[in-house]
Amino acid sequence: MIHASPSFFTLALAALRRYPERIAFQWAGGRLTYRQATSLIGRYQAVLARHGIGAGARVALLSANRADSWCAGVAVQGLGAAASWLHPMGSLDAHCFQIEDADVAAIIVDAAGYGHRAGEIAARLPGSRILTLGSADAGIDLAALAEAAGEPAPVDQSSASAMATLSYTGGTTGRPKGVMKSGGANGHVALQMLAHFDMPLAPRFLAVAPITHVTGTNVVPTLLRGGTVYLMARFDPDEMAATIARERINATMMVPTMVYGLLDHPRFDACDLSSLDTLLYAGAPISRQRLIEGIERVGPVFCQLYGQSECSPMTALRKADHDLAQPALMDACGFPLAGCEVRLLDDDDREVAAGRHGEICVRSPAAMSGYWRQPELTEQAFAGGWLHTGDVAVADECGRLYIVDRKKDMIVSGGFNVYPREVEDALATHPAVSMGAVIGVPDAKWGEAVTAYVVLRAGRSATADELIRHVKALKGSVNTPKRVEIVTALPLTALGKLDKKALRARHWSGQGRNVA
Repeated sequence: MIHASPSFFTLALAALRRYPERIAFQWAGGRLTYRQATSLIGRYQAVLARHGIGAGARVALLSANRADSWCAGVAVQGLGAAASWLHPMGSLDAHCFQIEDADVAAIIVDAAGYGHRAGEIAARLPGSRILTLGSADAGIDLAALAEAAGEPAPVDQSSASAMATLSYTGGTTGRPKGVMKSGGANGHVALQMLAHFDMPLAPRFLAVAPITHVTGTNVVPTLLRGGTVYLMARFDPDEMAATIARERINATMMVPTMVYGLLDHPRFDACDLSSLDTLLYAGAPISRQRLIEGIERVGPVFCQLYGQSECSPMTALRKADHDLAQPALMDACGFPLAGCEVRLLDDDDREVAAGRHGEICVRSPAAMSGYWRQPELTEQAFAGGWLHTGDVAVADECGRLYIVDRKKDMIVSGGFNVYPREVEDALATHPAVSMGAVIGVPDAKWGEAVTAYVVLRAGRSATADELIRHVKALKGSVNTPKRVEIVTALPLTALGKLDKKALRARHWSGQGRNVA
């Protein structure tokens, strides 16, 4: 059978073999050439094969942003097995759930960052095969075995049609779901990133968010162009700015809260970000006002990606589409990508009329194969032959999509539908507001009362009543918050996204509302 896209492993290996002497990865205190990365993959494969890892197996991996762990994950896929990355900021319970649910054959752990977790997993799940990158209290040292393995060449036993990754959603609606992606789907993602997201011709890409998630989709595209991936352990505005200036970084990816954190840094204006050519933002909606501020202060470098675990990317809003003369267009999440068919459908799976709200539904080679061992949820997700995203949007006459909100986030207040993002965008236009989150809170009169949590900018002030009046003037009474609470910080997920589940839990616990 012929597939449209090569497997992710095939692309990665081809890239690494093409530029053997260049620097593939660099981090504080170390670097790895393309040739060394290729060698490391081959040695890991030899050891993993001796431990029974082969076609159809699943291997969990837990690591910080490290080149050797990335190579280990690629090695797994080259053996025809599937890599299942554990969230680097996940709890022991979450890690053990994923390990057991995925029925993994082995767990690879970064000993320096997670040696303690290796011991905890061994105690909780006795009999687990734990392989460590470095010595740890539990497990077998994979790095030491690989060092003694000689120089076996990497093997490509990957398949475009077989499962290559098994990633888990956050479980915000209950039991976390395992998202199955084929090698061909992941290979298609790499090619789409090259085609649509303004990657520089000679990338010097800075990874500040975990490469186990969406930031990692930039690694192989960077290598395909002979570039270097610079790895940071965590987001830190000072360190990020210093690295950009020192290494002349020309591309990076951030979630909106990171963008806000960088813009709000007290020494931002002293930072040299002149080398940046592309700042890709993704993971959550961005405030139009903060985006305009970013363009004015950093430059015309912003490019948006819209996607989700089940299918990414789906749309792009490229740098040229960020036009300060037409600010309303920057509310869009972008245009559908070539090769990604998009429809806006109603609750009966019928396409909505132009300008009407509909759920974004897609058909794409980058889409998941389904949910791991959850056939009923898979059938629901692909109802009518389309992958249903759960995101509500409208399209303009040019085909740009504007996400209104998540279907599950919609607030029903006094019989009217209120989309939190519209309220959040209105709040963001106030000069004192850094960021805000809007949820529905149970209310005897309204059913759900529109409630806003707001973080103010440093050195700025505003009262709750002032912010309520501000939104009312822009959006009218229906969308006006009944209550505004000014807070010093908002809860964030491990990936830096607003954690509305945590906010809702304060109000809805035990009351039956889906708090996703």
